[in-house]
Amino acid sequence: MSAPNSPGPILEMSGVQITALRDASLILVEDVNWSALPGDFWVVAGPPHSGKSDLLLHAAGLLTPAAGNCRLFGSDTSEFDESKLNERLRVGLTFAEGKLFNNLTIAENVALPLRYHRNLSDADTARLVEELLELLELTPWANSTPANVAAIWRQRAALARTLALKPELLLLDNPNGGLTLRHRQWLVNFLDQLWRGHDFFGGRPMTIVATTDDLHAWQNPRRKFAVMYEGRFTALGAWGGDEFMRSPAVKELLIGTMETESH
Repeated sequence: MSAPNSPGPILEMSGVQITALRDASLILVEDVNWSALPGDFWVVAGPPHSGKSDLLLHAAGLLTPAAGNCRLFGSDTSEFDESKLNERLRVGLTFAEGKLFNNLTIAENVALPLRYHRNLSDADTARLVEELLELLELTPWANSTPANVAAIWRQRAALARTLALKPELLLLDNPNGGLTLRHRQWLVNFLDQLWRGHDFFGGRPMTIVATTDDLHAWQNPRRKFAVMYEGRFTALGAWGGDEFMRSPAVKELLIGTMETESH
Protein backbone atom coordinates (compact mmCIF):
# COMPACT_ATOMS: atom_id res chain seq x y z
CA MET A 1 0.00 0.00 0.00
CA SER A 2 1.27 3.47 -0.86
CA ALA A 3 2.16 5.88 1.93
CA PRO A 4 -0.11 8.95 2.29
CA ASN A 5 2.56 11.25 0.82
CA SER A 6 3.52 8.86 -1.97
CA PRO A 7 3.56 10.36 -5.49
CA GLY A 8 1.55 7.33 -6.68
CA PRO A 9 -2.21 7.55 -7.33
CA ILE A 10 -4.61 7.82 -4.40
CA LEU A 11 -7.37 6.47 -6.64
CA GLU A 12 -6.78 4.30 -9.70
CA MET A 13 -9.28 2.63 -12.03
CA SER A 14 -8.17 0.23 -14.77
CA GLY A 15 -10.71 -1.13 -17.25
CA VAL A 16 -13.49 -0.56 -14.72
CA GLN A 17 -17.08 -1.29 -15.68
CA ILE A 18 -19.50 0.91 -13.74
CA THR A 19 -22.84 -0.68 -12.87
CA ALA A 20 -25.91 0.85 -11.25
CA LEU A 21 -26.43 0.68 -7.50
CA ARG A 22 -30.08 -0.35 -7.91
CA ASP A 23 -29.43 -2.89 -10.67
CA ALA A 24 -26.01 -4.53 -10.84
CA SER A 25 -26.84 -5.99 -14.26
CA LEU A 26 -27.21 -2.49 -15.74
CA ILE A 27 -23.86 -1.33 -17.17
CA LEU A 28 -23.66 2.47 -17.15
CA VAL A 29 -20.08 3.09 -18.22
CA GLU A 30 -17.55 0.83 -19.92
CA ASP A 31 -13.77 0.69 -19.55
CA VAL A 32 -12.94 3.52 -17.13
CA ASN A 33 -9.19 4.17 -17.03
CA TRP A 34 -8.46 7.03 -14.66
CA SER A 35 -6.32 8.00 -11.71
CA ALA A 36 -6.27 10.80 -9.13
CA LEU A 37 -2.92 11.83 -7.69
CA PRO A 38 -2.38 13.42 -4.26
CA GLY A 39 -3.43 17.08 -4.46
CA ASP A 40 -5.59 16.70 -7.58
CA PHE A 41 -8.95 18.42 -7.91
CA TRP A 42 -11.06 16.53 -10.47
CA VAL A 43 -14.43 17.69 -11.74
CA VAL A 44 -16.41 14.90 -13.41
CA ALA A 45 -19.22 16.34 -15.50
CA GLY A 46 -22.12 14.64 -17.20
CA PRO A 47 -25.85 14.91 -17.81
CA PRO A 48 -28.31 13.48 -15.29
CA HIS A 49 -28.41 9.65 -15.12
CA SER A 50 -25.01 9.30 -16.80
CA GLY A 51 -23.62 7.29 -13.87
CA LYS A 52 -21.77 9.99 -11.91
CA SER A 53 -23.12 8.92 -8.52
CA ASP A 54 -22.35 5.26 -9.25
CA LEU A 55 -18.81 6.21 -10.29
CA LEU A 56 -18.26 7.82 -6.88
CA LEU A 57 -19.66 4.77 -5.08
CA HIS A 58 -17.09 2.66 -6.93
CA ALA A 59 -14.36 5.22 -6.22
CA ALA A 60 -15.19 5.08 -2.50
CA GLY A 61 -15.01 1.29 -2.46
CA LEU A 62 -18.72 0.96 -1.67
CA LEU A 63 -19.42 -0.83 -4.95
CA THR A 64 -17.16 -3.41 -6.58
CA PRO A 65 -16.57 -3.08 -10.35
CA ALA A 66 -18.27 -5.67 -12.54
CA ALA A 67 -14.99 -5.77 -14.49
CA GLY A 68 -11.57 -4.20 -14.10
CA ASN A 69 -9.77 -3.04 -10.97
CA CYS A 70 -10.25 -0.12 -8.60
CA ARG A 71 -7.50 0.71 -6.10
CA LEU A 72 -7.55 3.14 -3.19
CA PHE A 73 -4.25 4.04 -1.53
CA GLY A 74 -2.77 1.01 -3.28
CA SER A 75 -5.38 -1.48 -2.03
CA ASP A 76 -7.81 -3.27 -4.34
CA THR A 77 -11.34 -2.27 -3.29
CA SER A 78 -12.59 -5.80 -3.96
CA GLU A 79 -10.65 -6.74 -0.81
CA PHE A 80 -12.19 -3.98 1.34
CA ASP A 81 -13.43 -6.00 4.30
CA GLU A 82 -13.34 -4.99 7.97
CA SER A 83 -9.55 -5.35 8.02
CA LYS A 84 -9.36 -2.43 5.57
CA LEU A 85 -11.41 -0.03 7.70
CA ASN A 86 -8.48 2.38 8.10
CA GLU A 87 -8.21 2.71 4.32
CA ARG A 88 -11.95 3.30 4.03
CA LEU A 89 -11.81 6.08 6.62
CA ARG A 90 -9.22 7.95 4.57
CA VAL A 91 -12.01 8.52 2.02
CA GLY A 92 -14.94 10.86 2.62
CA LEU A 93 -18.08 10.75 0.46
CA THR A 94 -20.81 13.38 0.55
CA PHE A 95 -24.00 12.17 -1.09
CA ALA A 96 -26.25 14.33 -3.23
CA GLU A 97 -28.96 15.98 -1.11
CA GLY A 98 -27.05 15.18 2.07
CA LYS A 99 -28.88 12.09 3.30
CA LEU A 100 -28.88 13.17 6.94
CA PHE A 101 -30.65 11.27 9.73
CA ASN A 102 -33.93 13.08 10.29
CA ASN A 103 -34.30 11.99 13.90
CA LEU A 104 -30.99 13.63 14.87
CA THR A 105 -30.08 17.30 15.12
CA ILE A 106 -27.55 18.84 12.74
CA ALA A 107 -24.90 18.69 15.48
CA GLU A 108 -25.70 15.04 16.22
CA ASN A 109 -25.44 14.16 12.52
CA VAL A 110 -22.00 15.78 12.30
CA ALA A 111 -20.89 13.98 15.47
CA LEU A 112 -21.81 10.49 14.21
CA PRO A 113 -18.49 9.62 12.49
CA LEU A 114 -16.54 10.79 15.51
CA ARG A 115 -18.63 8.70 17.89
CA TYR A 116 -18.30 5.58 15.71
CA HIS A 117 -14.68 5.83 14.66
CA ARG A 118 -12.74 7.98 17.12
CA ASN A 119 -12.11 7.18 20.77
CA LEU A 120 -12.83 10.69 22.00
CA SER A 121 -14.40 11.99 25.16
CA ASP A 122 -17.81 13.61 24.94
CA ALA A 123 -16.17 16.99 25.57
CA ASP A 124 -13.64 16.55 22.75
CA THR A 125 -16.34 15.36 20.37
CA ALA A 126 -18.52 18.35 21.22
CA ARG A 127 -15.57 20.72 20.71
CA LEU A 128 -14.75 19.31 17.26
CA VAL A 129 -18.39 19.40 16.19
CA GLU A 130 -18.67 23.01 17.36
CA GLU A 131 -15.58 23.93 15.35
CA LEU A 132 -16.90 22.20 12.23
CA LEU A 133 -20.29 23.87 12.52
CA GLU A 134 -18.60 27.25 12.84
CA LEU A 135 -16.30 26.52 9.89
CA LEU A 136 -19.28 25.76 7.66
CA GLU A 137 -21.45 28.55 9.11
CA LEU A 138 -23.93 26.06 10.57
CA THR A 139 -23.90 27.15 14.22
CA PRO A 140 -27.42 28.71 14.16
CA TRP A 141 -28.87 25.31 13.13
CA ALA A 142 -26.87 23.11 15.49
CA ASN A 143 -29.90 22.01 17.50
CA SER A 144 -32.37 21.86 14.62
CA THR A 145 -33.40 18.65 12.90
CA PRO A 146 -32.88 18.41 9.11
CA ALA A 147 -36.60 18.78 8.35
CA ASN A 148 -36.47 22.26 9.89
CA VAL A 149 -33.42 23.40 7.91
CA ALA A 150 -33.30 24.59 4.29
CA ALA A 151 -31.79 22.21 1.74
CA ILE A 152 -28.71 24.37 1.20
CA TRP A 153 -27.82 24.09 4.89
CA ARG A 154 -28.55 20.35 4.95
CA GLN A 155 -25.98 19.96 2.18
CA ARG A 156 -23.43 21.88 4.21
CA ALA A 157 -24.21 19.73 7.24
CA ALA A 158 -23.58 16.61 5.16
CA LEU A 159 -20.22 18.06 4.11
CA ALA A 160 -19.37 18.86 7.73
CA ARG A 161 -20.19 15.25 8.69
CA THR A 162 -17.91 13.96 5.92
CA LEU A 163 -15.08 16.25 7.01
CA ALA A 164 -15.29 15.21 10.67
CA LEU A 165 -12.77 12.39 10.13
CA LYS A 166 -10.46 14.66 8.08
CA PRO A 167 -10.32 12.50 4.94
CA GLU A 168 -7.41 12.55 2.52
CA LEU A 169 -9.70 11.97 -0.47
CA LEU A 170 -12.99 13.89 -0.59
CA LEU A 171 -15.68 12.70 -3.01
CA LEU A 172 -18.65 15.01 -3.60
CA ASP A 173 -21.77 13.98 -5.49
CA ASN A 174 -23.20 17.03 -7.28
CA PRO A 175 -22.40 19.42 -4.41
CA ASN A 176 -23.65 22.48 -6.33
CA GLY A 177 -27.05 20.97 -7.10
CA GLY A 178 -29.88 23.30 -6.12
CA LEU A 179 -27.64 26.00 -4.66
CA THR A 180 -28.09 29.72 -5.24
CA LEU A 181 -25.23 31.69 -6.79
CA ARG A 182 -24.03 32.92 -3.39
CA HIS A 183 -23.93 29.42 -1.93
CA ARG A 184 -22.26 27.99 -5.05
CA GLN A 185 -19.53 30.62 -4.77
CA TRP A 186 -19.09 29.92 -1.05
CA LEU A 187 -18.81 26.18 -1.66
CA VAL A 188 -16.29 26.43 -4.50
CA ASN A 189 -14.15 28.86 -2.47
CA PHE A 190 -14.29 26.58 0.57
CA LEU A 191 -13.34 23.51 -1.46
CA ASP A 192 -10.44 25.46 -2.95
CA GLN A 193 -9.23 26.13 0.60
CA LEU A 194 -9.39 22.40 1.38
CA TRP A 195 -7.59 21.63 -1.86
CA ARG A 196 -4.75 24.06 -1.10
CA GLY A 197 -4.58 23.01 2.56
CA HIS A 198 -6.90 24.38 5.27
CA ASP A 199 -5.58 25.18 8.75
CA PHE A 200 -8.37 23.12 10.36
CA PHE A 201 -6.98 20.04 8.61
CA GLY A 202 -3.38 20.76 9.50
CA GLY A 203 -2.64 22.55 6.24
CA ARG A 204 -2.50 19.26 4.33
CA PRO A 205 -3.86 19.62 0.78
CA MET A 206 -6.92 17.48 0.22
CA THR A 207 -7.50 15.49 -2.97
CA ILE A 208 -10.99 16.24 -4.29
CA VAL A 209 -13.33 14.68 -6.86
CA ALA A 210 -16.64 16.46 -7.49
CA THR A 211 -19.38 15.50 -9.94
CA THR A 212 -21.55 18.06 -11.67
CA ASP A 213 -23.89 18.78 -14.55
CA ASP A 214 -22.85 22.47 -14.46
CA LEU A 215 -19.30 23.07 -15.67
CA HIS A 216 -19.39 26.86 -15.43
CA ALA A 217 -19.10 26.97 -11.64
CA TRP A 218 -15.85 24.97 -11.64
CA GLN A 219 -13.80 26.89 -14.19
CA ASN A 220 -10.17 26.96 -13.04
CA PRO A 221 -7.00 26.21 -15.05
CA ARG A 222 -5.54 24.14 -12.20
CA ARG A 223 -8.47 21.74 -11.92
CA LYS A 224 -8.70 18.59 -14.01
CA PHE A 225 -11.85 17.69 -15.90
CA ALA A 226 -13.49 14.50 -17.10
CA VAL A 227 -16.86 13.80 -18.71
CA MET A 228 -19.29 10.91 -18.57
CA TYR A 229 -21.24 10.85 -21.81
CA GLU A 230 -23.05 8.15 -23.77
CA GLY A 231 -21.64 5.33 -21.65
CA ARG A 232 -18.04 6.48 -21.75
CA PHE A 233 -15.70 8.14 -19.26
CA THR A 234 -13.16 10.52 -20.82
CA ALA A 235 -10.45 12.41 -18.93
CA LEU A 236 -9.96 15.78 -20.63
CA GLY A 237 -7.30 17.49 -18.52
CA ALA A 238 -7.33 21.24 -17.91
CA TRP A 239 -10.12 23.70 -18.71
CA GLY A 240 -9.61 25.16 -22.18
CA GLY A 241 -7.15 22.48 -23.34
CA ASP A 242 -7.43 20.95 -26.81
CA GLU A 243 -9.28 17.81 -25.64
CA PHE A 244 -11.58 19.87 -23.44
CA MET A 245 -12.57 22.23 -26.24
CA ARG A 246 -13.11 19.42 -28.77
CA SER A 247 -15.35 17.38 -26.47
CA PRO A 248 -18.98 17.22 -27.70
CA ALA A 249 -20.03 16.48 -24.12
CA VAL A 250 -18.46 19.73 -22.89
CA LYS A 251 -20.22 21.72 -25.62
CA GLU A 252 -23.57 20.12 -24.79
CA LEU A 253 -23.17 20.71 -21.06
CA LEU A 254 -22.09 24.33 -21.45
CA ILE A 255 -24.91 25.12 -23.88
CA GLY A 256 -27.46 23.30 -21.70
CA THR A 257 -26.41 25.29 -18.63
CA MET A 258 -26.68 28.60 -20.50
CA GLU A 259 -30.17 27.70 -21.75
CA THR A 260 -31.28 26.77 -18.23
CA GLU A 261 -29.95 30.05 -16.79
CA SER A 262 -31.71 32.11 -19.48
CA HIS A 263 -35.16 30.87 -18.41
